[in-house]
Amino acid sequence: MTYSVPQHRNLLTALPGPRSLALQKRRTRSVSAGAGAGTLAAIYMDHGSGAILVDVDGNQLIDLGSGIGVTSFGHALPEVAAAAAAQAAKLTHTLFTVTPYENYVRVAEKLNAITPGDFEKRSILVNTGAEAVENAVKIARKFTGRRAIVVLDHAFHGRTNLTMAMTYRPWPERAGMGPFPGEIYSAPVSFPYRDGLSGREAAERTIDYIVTHIGASEVAAFVVEPIQGDGGINIPAPGYFQRISEFCTEHGIVFIADEIQAGLGRTGTWFSIEHHGVVPDLVTTAKAIAGGFPLAAVTGRAEIMDSVQPGGIGGTFGGNPVSTAAALAVFDLIERDDLIARAREVERMLWSRIGNWPSTYDVVGDVRGQGAMFGVELVVPGTTAPNPAALRTIIDHATSHGVIVLDAGSWDSVLRLLPSVVISAELIDDAATVIEETLALLSTAVPK
Repeated sequence: MTYSVPQHRNLLTALPGPRSLALQKRRTRSVSAGAGAGTLAAIYMDHGSGAILVDVDGNQLIDLGSGIGVTSFGHALPEVAAAAAAQAAKLTHTLFTVTPYENYVRVAEKLNAITPGDFEKRSILVNTGAEAVENAVKIARKFTGRRAIVVLDHAFHGRTNLTMAMTYRPWPERAGMGPFPGEIYSAPVSFPYRDGLSGREAAERTIDYIVTHIGASEVAAFVVEPIQGDGGINIPAPGYFQRISEFCTEHGIVFIADEIQAGLGRTGTWFSIEHHGVVPDLVTTAKAIAGGFPLAAVTGRAEIMDSVQPGGIGGTFGGNPVSTAAALAVFDLIERDDLIARAREVERMLWSRIGNWPSTYDVVGDVRGQGAMFGVELVVPGTTAPNPAALRTIIDHATSHGVIVLDAGSWDSVLRLLPSVVISAELIDDAATVIEETLALLSTAVPK
């Protein structure tokens, strides 16, 4: 790939710079205070390319957040921009369910082909990840005739009323926003760093909760993130999802993989559930699917997807012609440049560069990840107690030095790294060096 911005960090001003500070003053007078907070939210971006973002003051920042997993294949992809522009010049909207168009069908065909399972599939296109999850729940309830929905502790599924009820932690997403829908149950999840259980042991604990608190025959769907993103890049132990899938099949429960953050190649496979050798009934997709344009989907078994009456699912902008044109260009790029393999290369680079942090810095309890999706668990030195203050210090330091990182975890103690899969080893090394400056200060022992 070629990039319109040099792929290195370069700071011309303090961060935030003067133009960003001026924009921030305008923002406070015009935008709801609920839309973001913190140092990073006061740095205004102008353009980007590859794994670099350039702010309005000309500073070049290393992006390890990718818009929370959206720009998985780099910023401002020329092929995607060209496809969207060409489509916008032809047709911007008709509403597919009234006056359809080919792009929607082509995206559905592609999703049906790449999602796990050799059975016949159907897809529906919507706008956002939360909307995809809502529709998956509706479809499962319609198909089973049941109402109960099981999610997992530490899950994040969105910010709509239903998906907030499915999201684990109260702050900041749910606080003061209720009441929420009923028949949503949060079950214990496999959390290898904290529970010490094998996958099968953790699965039996989850199943026992469902059987004793809900009743398996009452459950319409079991919704899981194969890698919990906002929950702290928690990857359940091997065997966990295999046993959960068996349980769902035994009891007629629709098994739904929420692949909104981890899907579409980020973890080195098309979908992260593939790492567990499990085939879900339904898959939700969003974020990376259209290179920054709003698009999401539900894909799954034909008999489940077709159980809904015509008009029971849909929406005005779902599968918009421009967004679907962008998605088709993204699919072409993934296959042309073998970007799924590239995600596996990023994983190797990250393990090589930061995998020794737990043994080097006692403020780091764990490093975990797959592909271009990693979490660094911060702890009180000498314990496994979460250390949110350390995370805040690291994020503030990284941001002020031109490295964009994210927080995560139910205790706000996990540094989340979601770089583009096109990031270079040099950028990873530079960003890690910036982060290590703070890790050294926060550790009580002298780094080895």
